[in-house]
Amino acid sequence: MRDPDAAPVRLADYRPPAWTVEAVDLVFELDREESEVEAVLALRCDVPGAPLRLDGEALALRWLELDGRRLAADEFHLTPEGLEVFPAQGLARCRLRSRVGLRPAANTRLEGLYASGRLLLTQCEAEGFRRISFFIDRPDVLARWRTTLRAERARYPVLLAGGNRISERVLEDGRHEAVWENPHPTPCYLFALAAGPMARVSKRLTGADGREIELNVWVEGEDPEPCRYALGAVERALRWDEQRFGRCYDLGVFNVVAAQDFTMGAMENKGLNIFNARYILADERSATDADFLAIESVVGHEYFHNWSGNRVTLRDWFQLSLKEGLTVFRDQEFTADLHSRDLKRIEDVRLLRGRQFAEDAGALAHPVRPAEYREINNFYTLTVYEKGAEIIRMLHTRLGEAAFRAGMDRYFSEHDGRAATLEDFYAAHSAASGVDCRDMLAWYAQAGTPVLAVERHFDADNGRFELRIEQRPPANVPGAGPLPIPLRFALLDAFGDELPPPAVHDAEAMPGGGLLLRHARHVLRWEGLAAEPLPVLNLGFSAPVRLELAYTALERGRLVREARDGFARWDALQALALEVLLDQAGAKPSPESKAAEAALSDALGALLGDTAAHPAFVAECFVLPDIDTLADAVPVADPLALVAAREALLARLAETHAEALSARFAALEAAAGGGLADAAMAARRLRHALLPLITRRDGGAAARALFAGARGMDERFAALRALLHAGVEGAEAARARFAAEFADDPLVTDKWIGLVATRPQPEALEAVQGLMASPFWRPANPNRVRALLGGFARSNPAAFHRGDGAGYRLVAEQVAVLDAINPQVAARLLGAFEGLPRWAPAFAGRARAALAPLRQGERSRDVAELLARLPA
Repeated sequence: MRDPDAAPVRLADYRPPAWTVEAVDLVFELDREESEVEAVLALRCDVPGAPLRLDGEALALRWLELDGRRLAADEFHLTPEGLEVFPAQGLARCRLRSRVGLRPAANTRLEGLYASGRLLLTQCEAEGFRRISFFIDRPDVLARWRTTLRAERARYPVLLAGGNRISERVLEDGRHEAVWENPHPTPCYLFALAAGPMARVSKRLTGADGREIELNVWVEGEDPEPCRYALGAVERALRWDEQRFGRCYDLGVFNVVAAQDFTMGAMENKGLNIFNARYILADERSATDADFLAIESVVGHEYFHNWSGNRVTLRDWFQLSLKEGLTVFRDQEFTADLHSRDLKRIEDVRLLRGRQFAEDAGALAHPVRPAEYREINNFYTLTVYEKGAEIIRMLHTRLGEAAFRAGMDRYFSEHDGRAATLEDFYAAHSAASGVDCRDMLAWYAQAGTPVLAVERHFDADNGRFELRIEQRPPANVPGAGPLPIPLRFALLDAFGDELPPPAVHDAEAMPGGGLLLRHARHVLRWEGLAAEPLPVLNLGFSAPVRLELAYTALERGRLVREARDGFARWDALQALALEVLLDQAGAKPSPESKAAEAALSDALGALLGDTAAHPAFVAECFVLPDIDTLADAVPVADPLALVAAREALLARLAETHAEALSARFAALEAAAGGGLADAAMAARRLRHALLPLITRRDGGAAARALFAGARGMDERFAALRALLHAGVEGAEAARARFAAEFADDPLVTDKWIGLVATRPQPEALEAVQGLMASPFWRPANPNRVRALLGGFARSNPAAFHRGDGAGYRLVAEQVAVLDAINPQVAARLLGAFEGLPRWAPAFAGRARAALAPLRQGERSRDVAELLARLPA
């Protein structure tokens, strides 16, 4: 176990590597219990006289050779974190050959080489390769790779590695061999192999540059048909990247493997992407519509990394958002171009506000590019990914599509085959556009969410209207300086028409409309207006900020009806609901609360009757702000009061619109049966958003009927969720039937377990404990941990925040257990406590007491670092 008290890694301390690896030749003798790896490293010293140090963990060293000579024990120094080779000091170049032993089946960390079912797999990001072989494990060491895999043919009939396969042959004693070669310089975190009994779906196509490419999606076993949708998603991603960004695939084969045991969502290893099976396996019997959309998005994300992360990689891990934030932006655009741009924006902002804003304001807040870290795994966060994507989106908004594309072309061209920095990225965009946009780097250095406080003033005598905008620092980052903020906006006249841009302003105009705000204060002025207009600010959520602008309930109702921007319409409804809920929870009393609820109810009623409105958009409008979003809107949060207020508002809406809800639900039945067409998915999305409200009134009749006649998993799962979460008659019978039918499918089992864990009642805690005492509990499987404990801690505030503190204790106790199995998974669970500093005193006290035992004894670096950031 790494020393949790080791000195932090600091961005300011970065130095280029003294030694680099120019080429790697690996030979694997694969076996589940005992594998061996022989590595030949062609090394070059760039700092004369520097010692040769290599990283290595949990490796059983068999022997070591330097330039063909076997080294004695006193010629190198071996530690738990690596080795130093003494004779290499003073050499300009050398070849280091080593042989190590590994135990894949015992590797519950799922880093390095590990066993999953009958497969052997690898996961090397961020620092997992050091658990495979001794290496200079940092992303700015780029080498060319040749990988030879040998294994028993009967047990491991398929042998895959990164790059192109250059040979294969049958060996003696029932063994066989495959040799793979990656011609592109690549860091070790992108190394991958997969071996075992697998079946595939395949397609051959010709890339835009004329290259012949074979696409394969593999799964353990003999039935690859559930991989077919993912195969189509790979092709769509490849074609989209060719068209939108001019990026062609650069190998002759692209392999994807589905893994049942995988800590992350997926990994973009060069030519061999390894995925959590939940983002690959899907058919209409076993997968929901949300599953299909997630598969398409994640497949796209990992494919797009081939350029934004692989061909151009990272100088150091502080630049993590250079690949992840950029690639999230790319996958968001992929989904928006293929489906609905408004809906995709709403989904992304809902996640950002509900989770990332809370992260930005909580105990675990950190900049997108932190100044230091102790465990890099702890920085695979929504801040790095989602906020990082928002910064890229702001750059796109600021420059416009044509200039942004030119900047991307220049970035890829100038840094192909290199390890880059955020400074390199913004320098390329500045040079290509002629716009100095390096001031955007300030966004990466500052934690917290900026506030735009806006006041409006109308002088009826001379028709002058002003918006006075002040940028305020985040509450948890006092004294932070102003950031460049691209603001898109509109002014609506009395007829709902948009007015021309302001006559006077002190900001920079952007292509496509809007202004770039650079200073702490700005004034926008319109002249000659006959009446006071209605401003609509931050159209499309053009900047990730908190917007403070007072609206009346009637004005927000107008925005819902008249705004042309779909996001702005949805946002107005969210704001109405937020005002009602915070008032009724006693968190933020509002004299306009009754008017806000009336406006909200009227707007939702109108949407129910509007058959021209996109059903999926209407569905999003019926989803009230979640508890994370509500808690983030107040300085001190009482989670249970917020839960009660939300439940009460849902009950009132269900009562008020009972007939209209049932009528719209029934009217969409035929349209909802159209398979995976966008129109059918939209119809199902609205029906299933309305079903929980209907279930509050009909005792579960509609949900039971839907469950009995379900035409696929999306309908069946929506019905089961409505039944279980309402606790109505037939709920347990439906769960048992569902569980029995899919008993052999671990991904579908995760689904019903997640529903039990998120049932919004305090007694869900006892149900979770019951499942943990059953054969369904698989603590070494990250998906099962996320479904049960992650769902409970993150998505069941009624039980997690129970008044007796039992919810906090359960999670804290399991963090300690899981830390010995998979520290990354354990540390992620601690994220549920990030809001602790802002919880009401009684809740915060119970949470601190639950965490206190965790602070005693030895902990992994992953868990120790996060515990140190949570208040004791």
